[in-house]
Amino acid sequence: MSTHPEFTAPDALDRIQLLRPLSAEQRAAVVRQCRWRRFGLDEQLIDHWAETSDVAFIVEGRVRVLSHSAGGKEISFDDIDAGEFVGEMSALDGRPRSASVVALREGTLIAFLGPRPFQELVAGHSALAMAMMLRLSGKLRVATDRIMELSTLGANNRVHAELLRLAKRGRIEGKTAVIAPIPVHSDIAARVSTTRETVARVLSDLARDGLVERRVDALVVRDLGRLETMVETVRASV
Repeated sequence: MSTHPEFTAPDALDRIQLLRPLSAEQRAAVVRQCRWRRFGLDEQLIDHWAETSDVAFIVEGRVRVLSHSAGGKEISFDDIDAGEFVGEMSALDGRPRSASVVALREGTLIAFLGPRPFQELVAGHSALAMAMMLRLSGKLRVATDRIMELSTLGANNRVHAELLRLAKRGRIEGKTAVIAPIPVHSDIAARVSTTRETVARVLSDLARDGLVERRVDALVVRDLGRLETMVETVRASV
């Protein structure tokens, strides 16, 4: 456990969304219970199937949740930014990790909280308990959608559906959505089980149709409603 002042400041966890309902004093108490560590780019902080069960609060940086097929193919599930957390399932049920987590930025700062303190924290605050239930419900809905898409949609339509998910998590400006940073083609391909070339072709087609625009630091969906209609129309036809 680090004793560096940067890690033990009482407000070190103020950016964590889950902990917002707590008072400043309660968050400071959580800070003192955490184990702190910085990770380098691509360094693993959680190992798939490991028997560890700490929750990892992402204080600075960005992480990716992923797994690998038996043949070694990387399967990317999600990228998670500072202010969020990962690892809650093992902390709650005590089972091995369901995926690996790696740092996407140099110097990613993680605060690890043990399973018992995490369980007591959630059980002792109804707002946190409700947030956890909503989070797990959201994960289940996304997993259900992905299973249906892999079972029923073609590769092009799966790319459209993933782009819609990214857009809804981006910055909404009227009818447009700004996705930043720009999603990497290989990352999208890994999430929807297709090739990088297919993703590049689909995005090129959408750009030619005026639906997406590539900027220096972002990908812009120019008509979020139109993209959603495209995705839902195909889903309804299968």
